[in-house]
Amino acid sequence: MYAPISAEKQAARQAALETEVAALESKLGAGVDADAIVKKHIKLLHKYNEAKDATQILIGKVLKPQYSPQRCDAHVLQLATLKETTIRQIHEDWDLRDAD
Repeated sequence: MYAPISAEKQAARQAALETEVAALESKLGAGVDADAIVKKHIKLLHKYNEAKDATQILIGKVLKPQYSPQRCDAHVLQLATLKETTIRQIHEDWDLRDAD
Protein backbone atom coordinates (compact mmCIF):
# COMPACT_ATOMS: atom_id res chain seq x y z
CA MET A 1 0.00 0.00 0.00
CA TYR A 2 1.02 3.56 -0.43
CA ALA A 3 -0.05 6.77 1.15
CA PRO A 4 -2.18 8.92 -1.13
CA ILE A 5 -0.62 12.18 -2.29
CA SER A 6 -2.74 15.20 -2.85
CA ALA A 7 -3.04 16.57 -6.37
CA GLU A 8 -1.43 19.77 -5.11
CA LYS A 9 1.66 17.97 -3.76
CA GLN A 10 1.87 15.87 -6.90
CA ALA A 11 1.78 18.96 -9.12
CA ALA A 12 4.45 20.65 -6.96
CA ARG A 13 6.70 17.57 -7.19
CA GLN A 14 6.22 17.41 -10.95
CA ALA A 15 7.11 21.08 -11.29
CA ALA A 16 10.22 20.60 -9.16
CA LEU A 17 11.32 17.64 -11.30
CA GLU A 18 10.70 19.58 -14.53
CA THR A 19 12.79 22.45 -13.17
CA GLU A 20 15.59 20.02 -12.28
CA VAL A 21 15.46 18.44 -15.75
CA ALA A 22 15.59 21.88 -17.38
CA ALA A 23 18.61 22.85 -15.25
CA LEU A 24 20.44 19.63 -16.12
CA GLU A 25 19.66 20.01 -19.83
CA SER A 26 20.91 23.61 -19.66
CA LYS A 27 24.12 22.46 -18.00
CA LEU A 28 24.58 19.75 -20.62
CA GLY A 29 24.16 22.19 -23.47
CA ALA A 30 21.71 22.75 -26.25
CA GLY A 31 21.27 20.00 -28.81
CA VAL A 32 23.45 17.50 -26.93
CA ASP A 33 22.15 13.95 -26.74
CA ALA A 34 22.75 12.53 -23.26
CA ASP A 35 22.22 8.96 -24.52
CA ALA A 36 24.99 9.45 -27.09
CA ILE A 37 27.33 10.68 -24.35
CA VAL A 38 26.55 7.63 -22.21
CA LYS A 39 27.07 5.25 -25.15
CA LYS A 40 30.41 6.90 -25.98
CA HIS A 41 31.47 6.68 -22.33
CA ILE A 42 30.57 2.97 -22.21
CA LYS A 43 32.58 2.33 -25.41
CA LEU A 44 35.57 4.12 -23.90
CA LEU A 45 35.26 2.08 -20.70
CA HIS A 46 35.21 -1.14 -22.74
CA LYS A 47 38.36 -0.05 -24.61
CA TYR A 48 40.03 0.87 -21.34
CA ASN A 49 39.14 -2.49 -19.78
CA GLU A 50 40.41 -4.40 -22.81
CA ALA A 51 43.70 -2.49 -22.71
CA LYS A 52 44.00 -3.01 -18.95
CA ASP A 53 43.29 -6.75 -19.30
CA ALA A 54 45.94 -7.09 -22.01
CA THR A 55 48.43 -5.15 -19.92
CA GLN A 56 47.75 -7.26 -16.86
CA ILE A 57 48.47 -10.40 -18.88
CA LEU A 58 51.75 -8.93 -20.09
CA ILE A 59 52.95 -7.75 -16.69
CA GLY A 60 51.81 -10.87 -14.90
CA LYS A 61 49.07 -9.53 -12.68
CA VAL A 62 48.23 -11.84 -9.79
CA LEU A 63 44.99 -11.26 -7.96
CA LYS A 64 46.41 -12.69 -4.77
CA PRO A 65 50.12 -11.85 -4.57
CA GLN A 66 50.73 -14.49 -1.91
CA TYR A 67 50.31 -17.20 -4.57
CA SER A 68 53.52 -18.87 -5.55
CA PRO A 69 54.59 -18.69 -9.21
CA GLN A 70 54.02 -22.44 -9.53
CA ARG A 71 50.28 -21.94 -8.89
CA CYS A 72 49.82 -19.15 -11.47
CA ASP A 73 48.67 -19.58 -15.06
CA ALA A 74 51.38 -19.59 -17.69
CA HIS A 75 50.33 -16.22 -19.15
CA VAL A 76 50.53 -14.61 -15.73
CA LEU A 77 54.23 -15.37 -15.57
CA GLN A 78 55.04 -14.25 -19.12
CA LEU A 79 56.79 -10.97 -18.41
CA ALA A 80 58.30 -12.12 -15.15
CA THR A 81 59.76 -15.11 -16.94
CA LEU A 82 61.10 -13.02 -19.79
CA LYS A 83 62.79 -10.68 -17.33
CA GLU A 84 63.89 -13.56 -15.10
CA THR A 85 62.32 -11.99 -12.04
CA THR A 86 59.22 -12.37 -9.88
CA ILE A 87 55.78 -10.93 -10.41
CA ARG A 88 56.12 -9.05 -7.12
CA GLN A 89 59.36 -7.45 -8.35
CA ILE A 90 57.70 -6.31 -11.58
CA HIS A 91 54.91 -4.70 -9.58
CA GLU A 92 57.46 -2.94 -7.39
CA ASP A 93 59.56 -1.85 -10.38
CA TRP A 94 56.53 -0.31 -12.08
CA ASP A 95 55.09 1.09 -8.86
CA LEU A 96 51.89 -0.95 -9.19
CA ARG A 97 49.65 -1.49 -6.20
CA ASP A 98 47.69 -4.70 -5.72
CA ALA A 99 44.49 -2.79 -6.53
CA ASP A 100 45.80 -1.64 -9.97
